[in-house]
Amino acid sequence: MRSVCVFCGSAFGADPAFARDAAAIGTGLAHRGLRLVYGGGASGLMGVVADAALAAGGEVVGVMPRNLTQREVQHRALTSFHEVDSMHARKALMAELSDAFLVLPGGFGTLDEFCEILTWAQLGLHAKPIALLNTAGYFDTLLTFFDHALQQGFVSSQSRARIKLAQTPNELLEELLR
Repeated sequence: MRSVCVFCGSAFGADPAFARDAAAIGTGLAHRGLRLVYGGGASGLMGVVADAALAAGGEVVGVMPRNLTQREVQHRALTSFHEVDSMHARKALMAELSDAFLVLPGGFGTLDEFCEILTWAQLGLHAKPIALLNTAGYFDTLLTFFDHALQQGFVSSQSRARIKLAQTPNELLEELLR
């Protein structure tokens, strides 16, 4: 494994633990010699994870659609930056550049990225690890929904089992590297 994609919010969220854990993920990736691939923004958890990886000497690759470079603050200190035509192109390039996917707290965009990459795995388009960092129980209700979808026959047990889960950054990185 050489490169890990992190999906996370462009906001900080209400709990300071979200930023603390995002920084620990960025630092942990860099210390393990893993390149960070992410959405390219400088704000919120995206900025925190990128800044921490860079501060720890890591390589950081940002990918942002052209229309978002007008609305979001692009991180200017990255190792490399790719401007693409659409959100679909963003997700496709991030997937191509990555060997695994980590999901940290975020909003609809983060959930979109997570669910699409999970669906691609379900369809056999990739077999890369997918892991959630459940900081402060952030994903508890989503995981309850996934279990409900499994019980109702809409999600297979194999698809549900694809989601690795951890409560702390170190636990998540160790789980990912198993």
